[in-house]
This record gives sequence, structure tokens and C-alpha cells, in this order.
Amino acid sequence: MKALAIAGVNLRRMFRDRVGLFFLFVLPFLLVLVLGAAFGGGVTPKLGVVGGDAHLLDALRADRALQVETSADDAALRTAVERGEVSAGLVVTPTEVRLLTRPDQGGQQMRLAVDDVLARESARLAAARFTSTQTGVDQSAALAVVDSVVDAVPPVSVEVTTSGRSAFPGSAGRFDTSASTQLLLFVFLTALTGSAALVETRRLGVSRRMLATPTTSTAIVLGEGLGRVAVALVQGVVIVAGTSLLFGVRWGDPIAAGVLLLVFALVAGGAGMVLGAVFRTEQQVGAAALMLGIGFAALGGSMVPLELFGDTVRTIALVTPHAWANNAFAELARHGGLVDVLPEIGVLAGYAVVLFAFGAWRLHRSLSR
Repeated sequence: MKALAIAGVNLRRMFRDRVGLFFLFVLPFLLVLVLGAAFGGGVTPKLGVVGGDAHLLDALRADRALQVETSADDAALRTAVERGEVSAGLVVTPTEVRLLTRPDQGGQQMRLAVDDVLARESARLAAARFTSTQTGVDQSAALAVVDSVVDAVPPVSVEVTTSGRSAFPGSAGRFDTSASTQLLLFVFLTALTGSAALVETRRLGVSRRMLATPTTSTAIVLGEGLGRVAVALVQGVVIVAGTSLLFGVRWGDPIAAGVLLLVFALVAGGAGMVLGAVFRTEQQVGAAALMLGIGFAALGGSMVPLELFGDTVRTIALVTPHAWANNAFAELARHGGLVDVLPEIGVLAGYAVVLFAFGAWRLHRSLSR
């Protein structure tokens, strides 16, 4: 019971820190939103169009990769592109076709999509001119003939297959990937930075005064460890529930996701115990927490997907718990279950045991001096 009381004190301390609450609960959602909007896909880019006939507009609208909006004139379209209201602008005149894009990845993608539609329209007009020249009919009649022939020809069937195993299914939402990576980043980082409270408790002699009461050092160590895990687990549950409600994130098998979150919270809590027992000042903890928290997240695939790493770096990344947890969440996104992620959960449980054992030994040793 005393260990639970000590853990409860750590939770109350967390909720009383207003600045800490922002980093615990607000910043993770903001980063999930930003990363999902920037890299998650799922949004059809807008193309502003000035001029062009009805058939060209219909061809552009038929392309699922484009959302077409007409603009009043060139100046209005250019302003819309500069402000980011549309991803690109297409100006069609009797003598030329101009495409206005922003100098970013989205603009390059829009250029490819528009070039594809324009190439099909150019081929249609060229076929109509050839038909008109050979048969002597006017251009309108020739276009009608070409369109009738195109409608009669069966479309080419394209089948897309994945070589090997895809990292994420095609049904994955735009926020699904960023949510799991940010969950791991913040749960681990919060547990590390929160260990400054344990250092403060030791520095102010609170732990020694507790020993003067009928409280054993084992109860103190257990309570501090449970406190670290409780903070990490509360933050993780809030992120999972919040992203599910706000962004529609699908975390896969709920039992497997819950077990995975619990085990990773144990890893984070154990790492926080180690830092809180090893370092002597809050400043030392803060520097080490940022270096290890961000470094492990970057190497473990929480900032750049592991699939983009080379084989050597991907192997080195497995020294971090983040890599194992990211692989497990990716497996759940592919509709895997608890059995499929048992190897990753086993490795994370091993991390937790080692970290808690070392942290408890160091903390117990510092209390007994």
C-alpha cells in the first residue's frame, strides 16, 4: 500500500505541472496532426484551372488524384497558388498551356498528374486531326469518331502487387503511422525527463525522511518505479484514445496493442528509474533525457521509418526498444494479432527487466548509504 501511495504522489505531481501537461498531452497530438497532414497522404490536392474546354475539365475531374476548381483569371489563380489555397494552377489559352506550382514535393506530384491528363488529351486531338485529314470530315465530327472508338476499346487492366511484405496496408489511414511513432517518442521521453523528480526527491532528502518512518527501502523503490510506469502508461492511454477519437487512428488488435503499450511503458519507466538513480542533479537528467530520448527515437524509426534505413543501420537500430515497438505496431497495422507480436513483446519485456533491476539496485544502494 505504501508503494502505491508513493506512485500516486508521482501522478499527482504530474497533473499539477501545467507546463508538463502541455508536453504530456497537447504536443503529441499536434505532432501527430502535423506529420499526418504532411506525410500521411489521404487528401486529394486541388488544381485551379483557368480556361480550357468542357472535355478537358471533365478529363481532369475524372482523375482521382486531382480535385479541380475553376478560377476567374490568371491573377486570382496565381494568388491562390502562392497562398497554398490550391496545390497548382493550370492556365489554358488557344496558344499555350501553363502550369503554376509551388516548389515542393506536392507541386511535383501535381505536375506528373496534370502531364498525364494533358498527354491523353494531346493524343485524342492528334487522332482527331489525323481522322479529319484522311476522311475529309470536320474537326468536331472527327473528335466524335475518336471518342466513339475509345469508348469501344476495353480499358487496359492494371494489377498492382507488392514484392515481399508491405510495411503498411493500403487501408492505413493518414495518421496511423505518425500516431504510433509519436506515442513511442513521447512515452519514452516523458519517462526520462520525469526522472528529474526522483533526483529532486533524493536531493532534498525526502527519501531518507521516508526511511525514518515505518517504510522500507523496498517499498520506496517499488513506489518510485510504479510512479514512473504510471506516468508513462497514462500518457500512452491518452494518446491512443485521443488519436482514435480525433483522427480515426486504427491501432489494430486492442488486446495486442494494450499489451504492447504496457510493456513499452515498463521499458520507459525502467529507463527513467536508471536515470533518476544514477544522476545527482536535475540538469544532468535533463541533458541525458533529451539526448537518449530523441536519439533512441531517431535511430529506432520514430522520426524516419525503418524501411528507409539501410540493412546495416536497420540492424543497429534493433539495440533500441523503439525499433522493436515500431515493428510491432507495424505488424498490428497489417492486421496482426497478439501471437504475431509476441517476439517483440518478449524483447521489450527483457529490456524492462534489465532496466528495472539495475535502476532498483542503484536506487536502493543510494538510499542505504
